[in-house]
Amino acid sequence: MHVLANPRRFLSIARPLTPWLLWGGLLLIALGCGAGLFLAPADYLQGESARILYIHVPAAWLGMGGWSGIAIAAVMQLVWRHPLAAVAGRAVAVPGALFTAICLVTGSLWGRPTWGTYWEWDGRMTSMLILLFLYIGYIALARSSAERSEEGGVSRVTAIFGLVGTINLPIIKLSVTWWNTLHQGESISVRGSSIDASMLWPLGLTVIGFSLWFSAIVLLRMRTILALNKAEARQRRLARG
Repeated sequence: MHVLANPRRFLSIARPLTPWLLWGGLLLIALGCGAGLFLAPADYLQGESARILYIHVPAAWLGMGGWSGIAIAAVMQLVWRHPLAAVAGRAVAVPGALFTAICLVTGSLWGRPTWGTYWEWDGRMTSMLILLFLYIGYIALARSSAERSEEGGVSRVTAIFGLVGTINLPIIKLSVTWWNTLHQGESISVRGSSIDASMLWPLGLTVIGFSLWFSAIVLLRMRTILALNKAEARQRRLARG
């Protein structure tokens, strides 16, 4: 990762990579959603409402994956003092919060016809809501520290907050096992999948597609933050001159 420590070297890779991730992700999302809507069969228990999983599952994955990215960036900032780690943490936070919110909304829409309620304070739903609040807190801290920093990065306090928030990730994953609540158990694990192959392959397309799209958004945000930092540094030099 230290190969990318130089912003100029990072940008030389990020600029050509971003459109490939963006358009490749959108293509896979379109193919996966189209197959999920028109080719995959309805679920034998949940009926047509189960088709929302093609959005809900990738959103849940990226909500948790986004915070994992924040935690990795925090470690690189605190331990190795990687110059782009703070920028990466800021870049991941907003799309991570967005996908967490999408997960909660689609889960509620899925729950109404399936469980008879839009919301239930069970372990999985509550821990995902806490994750959204953690994102909001991180974004506020990052914005505040970036305004005080000449480099536009986040403070050590913000990075530590990102690390502490990872406590919630295993709670989200294991909540269904720990508490026998309304949310269904895992359908996909390292031991295999309980989802039929006719429904699984469109889900795979949307998971990969949204992941590529998420990566493109993060790279775009990192490039934007670096450009703003460069412009602000130039303005400070002009003001001093």
